[in-house]
Amino acid sequence: MTTPAGHCFRVLGLLSGTSVDGIDVAVAEIRVEDNTEGTVVLTPLGELDVPYPAGLRADLLDALPPRPSSARQLTVLDTRVGQAFADAAARGIAAYGPVDVIASLGQTVYHWVENGVALGTLQLGQPAWIAERTGVPVIADLRIRDITAGGQGAPLASTLDAMWLRGLAEQTGRPVAALNLGGIANITVVTHSDEVLAYDTGPANALLDLAAARVSDGELSADVDGRLALAGSVRDDLLDRLLADPYFAAAPPKSTGKEHFHGGYLDAALSGLPPLSPEDLLATLTELTAATVAAECRRHRVATVVVSGGGVANPATMAALARHLPGGALRTSDDLGLPGSGKEAYLTALLGWLSWCGVPATLPSATGASGPRLLGALTPGAAPLNLPAPLGGAATRLRVAQSGQPR
Repeated sequence: MTTPAGHCFRVLGLLSGTSVDGIDVAVAEIRVEDNTEGTVVLTPLGELDVPYPAGLRADLLDALPPRPSSARQLTVLDTRVGQAFADAAARGIAAYGPVDVIASLGQTVYHWVENGVALGTLQLGQPAWIAERTGVPVIADLRIRDITAGGQGAPLASTLDAMWLRGLAEQTGRPVAALNLGGIANITVVTHSDEVLAYDTGPANALLDLAAARVSDGELSADVDGRLALAGSVRDDLLDRLLADPYFAAAPPKSTGKEHFHGGYLDAALSGLPPLSPEDLLATLTELTAATVAAECRRHRVATVVVSGGGVANPATMAALARHLPGGALRTSDDLGLPGSGKEAYLTALLGWLSWCGVPATLPSATGASGPRLLGALTPGAAPLNLPAPLGGAATRLRVAQSGQPR
């Protein structure tokens, strides 16, 4: 492969988030902007949401902490998730055309943090299955290099957010926050300076999905359209207990996941309290997400919050956020041209493009690492690896273009 002008490549991004509800796929053309320094142009070409095969989601949830798991169980899941990712990648290529490289964030099953220090991380979804199925080289295992450099390995969304929203922060003269509402909520605070702060604020859909499944005896996997929460009232006794969690008071950078916010965590919070109705439980957990996100936005004097992720589709969550945040502060990534349903998959594609082009893809001010690092491990496709010449320099800004827009 020869290096195209402007390092223009088509990249397919893959991941499954902490909600463990399926695989997000996005295909983008990514290149360097002509006659600019450090500006990258991302053109979204399309995205898919591919549900996990029957039974795989249940088996993944069964392997998550605090449940015990075995080497055999994780090995089997690594293969099954890898095969599911391979099928999702093939579907993305069939829908949106051939790609030069695939980037996969896999399925996180454990993020090892002790005393605020990230020590390791495990993502399932063996990339060799993806490379074998598609014939395309795959960049995977994107978090661990940041951790080895002293970072949290998350949230990697800070890379895209900082490049994408810096112009808006400069234009308004106020900090902008990108908020992702997945299983865990995370924010990236962007100002006109180079210092970017990013971290997990706490649970978003993780506890909501768990509670919805419990109160419906497994019939629901989520509070669809926020119906339960909208019909309930916030129980202050439970909310106060939840807000007392030391995680919320810990200083960033920090990261968390279902290894902390799980069924046992919710059981401990409910212990000894008067019974709650299903509606009040969901309303209280929704309020927890909104209150903790809003507190962090106020801490950084954020004027605009750009929201993406599955939580955007929950009217109860969005209404609670709007109630806690200043009027007019809430926007969605779709408002700014980046499809919210595929934002994290487009992020994965961007991380893959940066690594493919030899550009560090982490922000030390966001993850806490000692310096920027090239990310990922490469699995060859059907042909020998032939990497492009390193791009050189730093990628500092991102412009989202629409297909057919002039270069």
